[in-house]
Amino acid sequence: CTIPLARGISRSLPLTEVVENAKKIIDSGYKEIILTGVNTGDYKFFENNNTKKLSDVLYELNKLDIERIRISSIEPNLLTDEIISLVKLSDKFCKHFHIPLQSGDSNILKLMRRRYNLTMFRELIERLNSELPTAGIGVDVIVGFPGEADENFENTYKFLESLKVSYLHVFSYSERKNTLAINMDGKVDIKTRRQRSEKLRNLSSVKKYDFYSRFIGKEQKVLFENKVVRYDGHEFVEGWTDNYIRVRIKND
Repeated sequence: CTIPLARGISRSLPLTEVVENAKKIIDSGYKEIILTGVNTGDYKFFENNNTKKLSDVLYELNKLDIERIRISSIEPNLLTDEIISLVKLSDKFCKHFHIPLQSGDSNILKLMRRRYNLTMFRELIERLNSELPTAGIGVDVIVGFPGEADENFENTYKFLESLKVSYLHVFSYSERKNTLAINMDGKVDIKTRRQRSEKLRNLSSVKKYDFYSRFIGKEQKVLFENKVVRYDGHEFVEGWTDNYIRVRIKND
């Protein structure tokens, strides 16, 4: 991955600055704040002789007068019990997690040098399903990484198929200079990458349909956007539930 090369060493804003930024956003009239970063879960800032973590940021933001706080992509090894408990107990944090997996094959995962394994990932998803049964869960996955044979891809497909998640973000591996991966054996041709990507996107559509279907007839709180869209001869407004379901209603 070229991100560490482009970014340099990992660094975090002071906690007080994060809170002040949030207050400015709230004062501007926004109803939802999304916490994001190159690696959101790896937030660390040394302050008053102790290290502040992402959970400390969340506790402070939870005190603010804001409708919603959404956490963007967070690594599975950094999605702690403390964070899950806070999201569960708070009426401000969206019941929505986006968690990178990248591969559902153990060998490819090791080649990618990820800091977690499949057993840990499955246990995390099952815990979220149990603790927050209405939560939307998105998963990142990369196809065509060097060395990914048909068998490795099928392992990924079956692993994802077995997980109770809401949608997939599917990426095709692309070569980047100055990375270890570009010199690895077992290059996957572009056509195969596209075929595998399409297969996983189809799986994502099935999972999203199944997840959305669970909420037909249910009442959900929606934050609507001010953009008006035209559909079938009518004006509509669109928005999101806190668990990341897209909703459209006629504009009144």
